[in-house]
Amino acid sequence: MAKVFLSVGSNMGDRVALLREAVVRLRSLPEVEFLDASPLYWTEPWERQPGQSRLNQDTWFFNCVIVIETTLEPPALLERVQDVERGLGRTRGPGTPEALRYQPRPLDIDILLYDDRVVSGPDHLHIPHLLMHERAFVLRPLADLAPELEHPVLYQTIRQLLEELADEHEVHPSDLPRRWFDF
Repeated sequence: MAKVFLSVGSNMGDRVALLREAVVRLRSLPEVEFLDASPLYWTEPWERQPGQSRLNQDTWFFNCVIVIETTLEPPALLERVQDVERGLGRTRGPGTPEALRYQPRPLDIDILLYDDRVVSGPDHLHIPHLLMHERAFVLRPLADLAPELEHPVLYQTIRQLLEELADEHEVHPSDLPRRWFDF
């Protein structure tokens, strides 16, 4: 089985309930074994919409990283996580324009790492995730789970990437229990 790290976030509706339901749905996949999830972080959106104040926390995300093991190959895993997203209200249009890339969404799941594999394929499937090393909302929760894990392209540990990170977006630990996904 392959060890996979997924970034999961929500900035619409009942964010925590959506993240919990995403865990439930991922756990129910027969080809997936859920291992753990990081604590939740309250995070500033990567890019604000025109006229949106940085202080308007209505559009902030709850983010975490989930670690699973799976027998699914990366394209099949991508299909399954997108099914989970759609099932929880995520919509994507064909050829979504760049302007819509950072729109609020009920759920966003990205494959960050799949063992130490490097994948670049159709359907925008890139592993490791192309921007993970630039984003505090990804690296902070990932470091909670695997600080010594080495990025398969950059050859630095997650801890090193986090220490060198230039991202100034706000990322705060939530006040929810560490095992927020156990209920």
